[in-house]
Amino acid sequence: MKAIQYYGPQNIKLEEVMVKPPQEGEVVVKVMAALTCGTDVKTFRRGHPVLIKNIPSGFGHEFSGIVEKVGRSVEEFKPGDRVVAANSAPCGECFFCRRGEYNLCENLNLLNGAYAEYITVPARIVKKNMLILPDHLAFEHAAFCEPLANVVHGVERTGIKPGDSVGIIGIGPIGLMFARLAKLKGARVIAAGRNPLKLKMADEFAHADEIIDLTKYPNPEKIFKSFSQEEKGLDIAVECVGLPEIWERIFTCVRPGGTVHFFGGCKSGSTVTFDTTKMHYGDITMMSVFHHTPKYFRMALDYIASGKVEVEKLITATLPLEKVEYAMTQHIEGKALKFLIKPNN
Repeated sequence: MKAIQYYGPQNIKLEEVMVKPPQEGEVVVKVMAALTCGTDVKTFRRGHPVLIKNIPSGFGHEFSGIVEKVGRSVEEFKPGDRVVAANSAPCGECFFCRRGEYNLCENLNLLNGAYAEYITVPARIVKKNMLILPDHLAFEHAAFCEPLANVVHGVERTGIKPGDSVGIIGIGPIGLMFARLAKLKGARVIAAGRNPLKLKMADEFAHADEIIDLTKYPNPEKIFKSFSQEEKGLDIAVECVGLPEIWERIFTCVRPGGTVHFFGGCKSGSTVTFDTTKMHYGDITMMSVFHHTPKYFRMALDYIASGKVEVEKLITATLPLEKVEYAMTQHIEGKALKFLIKPNN
């Protein structure tokens, strides 16, 4: 098969490689739709010690497709089934899994290799995190299940209530999906960013109540508060950028008694500084949520299949497998939200 192989930062190659035959419990999926992701872009730029453990490695992790072959003991799936699979599955046995904190599993079974004509899905993911698609659901829509599952997890844990003022800085695909789900929870959503393409999607996809162009309003603290009830500050402030300086600024936007959700992951080793008086005497909740669980992966599929989250609006363009490196560079230049990669045109 043709597949993108990752050799190191800014070093990926389209090569002919063998399809890994399915072992017991495994499934080979013909990839019908794969999506580019911010994590893939970060990996392309500087590597990723968790996702990429061996070189060369498969690349890409958001996909859907058709079951091609099944290994021994696979009973839930058969060749021809239309499926979507997550990029991980928890072990169910470690310290964190025994407490139901599956996203923190010490032995997460991770999967890469979506930028390829076929992908072999590990047995644990087949068992816990691969789903049959509804007949009406297009492959390119279903491929959004993994990124949306992360957002569903974040939104559910944040505890957004109808009428809450929710401010979001960072409106890439993740921030935009967070804004959309917050709207579905009945919140008043204020989205802030700089990129014209993303600002447009804050309206057309997320249906945000207020959209702040930070190139015109460089002081998000002041304008976020101006859109909050009685200008007290946001009920919930969400950081979806992953920069320490933005973590610190978003903290100042929340009202006493509010919640700050640091959803964007910063570079390893980063540190931040907060005003402890504001935090303690302001009774502020600070939180972060990492990754997804089988529960939230299923909820993501339901959101997409119902049409409540029109994920197709986030697709910038459709590209063949040969254009994955071009897609990475377009992301780096800020010219894309997500590319749809079709390995089997």
